[in-house]
Amino acid sequence: MRDIIPKNKIKGVDFCGDESFTYIIRSDLGCYMRASDLHGGSDLTIFKLHPSCQHGDHYLAVLPGGFYIIKGKSYRRVSDLSTDADAEVKDLDPDFQGADHYLSFSTGFLIIFQAKGTYTMAIDLSHNLYKSEFNLHPEYSNGLYHWGQGADCCFLKPVSEWGVEYYTCRDPDKPDGQVYSVHPDVVNFLPGGLSITQGPAFGRWETIKTISNDSDTPVTWRKKIIKKVGYNKEKMTQITQNWKFGASATIESGDLSALIAKIQFSLSAEYGGSQVNTGKETWDEATEVEEELTLELKPHKSLYLWQYRLGVGDESVLFCPDLIIGDQPNPPTDAPLPPANA
Repeated sequence: MRDIIPKNKIKGVDFCGDESFTYIIRSDLGCYMRASDLHGGSDLTIFKLHPSCQHGDHYLAVLPGGFYIIKGKSYRRVSDLSTDADAEVKDLDPDFQGADHYLSFSTGFLIIFQAKGTYTMAIDLSHNLYKSEFNLHPEYSNGLYHWGQGADCCFLKPVSEWGVEYYTCRDPDKPDGQVYSVHPDVVNFLPGGLSITQGPAFGRWETIKTISNDSDTPVTWRKKIIKKVGYNKEKMTQITQNWKFGASATIESGDLSALIAKIQFSLSAEYGGSQVNTGKETWDEATEVEEELTLELKPHKSLYLWQYRLGVGDESVLFCPDLIIGDQPNPPTDAPLPPANA
């Protein structure tokens, strides 16, 4: 089953929350989403992520306003992720270093050591004023992402037959929480989420023309063919149509959807990708291109014109410009694109 990429496999991607909003950080996209309701898909707004605020190990939203970005043994506090305003860096207390997840609340912080099955409470990340450690309930230990939301502890569950869901509870040592589905418009923003809402990515050769010579003599076939090249922008911008773009956002809806598609194609099959690098392909809006071909056909033989296309679900999204001409009805076996890093 296709899944969302977990936090420990993609740096700079995280969830955090405050009393009013949930924030989904996507350093790989250079932006973040602010949502007032993950279940209802309400008020989904995209903001720019300042370069100094990208690629953190963990992100927390803190009161009375602002964010913590943890990197290694220190953390950076900023009042705005888009501008890096009021930046201040402090050391992380040694007892709090190397945790798997950090959650923030109005009353302090919760630090999860997933491998140990424990969590710690703190009121200041730079000083461990109270030595306290609690057991983490097994129901709470398999989350892909963890964050604090008001007085709740939340985590994103691995994808199941019920789709993408998140769990909320007051005490992570007790199985007393509730489960909610994540709205598809939110899932589209998650790493690997496109394969959940649209279907897995594919890369395949498709025939755009078959030429046959049914006569007993060789013939010369000379014609112009029309092929589509580029990016199906109209199809892909449907995934962003319910997103708003804040004043700080420096990327347009179509460009963001293309970047999401690029990343989806680069992922492994486990996360609904085809593991190819499309960085050198043309991501301009798809257009029809005319090309003149001259081919020699032997008697009673056929030639097949193949074009490599990438897509999600059942629909092609990216049309590569190169054609392959073969005399077999079976598609070529080699992908024309370089493999993406695993």
